[in-house]
Amino acid sequence: MSRRRTRKPAICHIGTALLALWLAGGAARAADSVTAAFASSLTAVPAEAATVTGAVYVPVYSSVAMTPGRIQADFSVTLSIHNASEQRPLIIRRINYYDTAGALVEAHLPAPVALKPFATIEIFVPTKDTRGGTGANFVVDWAATGEIAEPVVEALMVGGIGAGHYAFISQGRPIRQIGR
Repeated sequence: MSRRRTRKPAICHIGTALLALWLAGGAARAADSVTAAFASSLTAVPAEAATVTGAVYVPVYSSVAMTPGRIQADFSVTLSIHNASEQRPLIIRRINYYDTAGALVEAHLPAPVALKPFATIEIFVPTKDTRGGTGANFVVDWAATGEIAEPVVEALMVGGIGAGHYAFISQGRPIRQIGR
């Protein structure tokens, strides 16, 4: 007789913990969890004024229509923000999550944080949180006190239907004003 083993994916534990934190204390506590969860990736925000700023737009998909109007797949989303600089801290001023209609779903930072060189922080949206919908996105505002490598910002979506599992990445794009 064969025994079936069930595995609990590690990523589910992270998502469950963040969802429980959000439900227990609201968005402000979830935002504080970013600084607590990634304390080893952070450093003090520089006292000197930022001279370089930028913003990154990252399209994400908390849900995807698999067939028109019939089957929808829900995905977890992991947004990763990487400081690509070897020498300078990267200041993260805003991490906002928007839905398909462009409405703010959640602001993830109560105050700016600074990433150490080559450090990373992440925001996790659990599979069951479909508030973003099929056209969700993140906007990340960043700054630095001098010349710096542009940050790498991307999202990993993971989900499945039945026995089929899917994973894909969406890369962030710098927000640049065009015209005139």
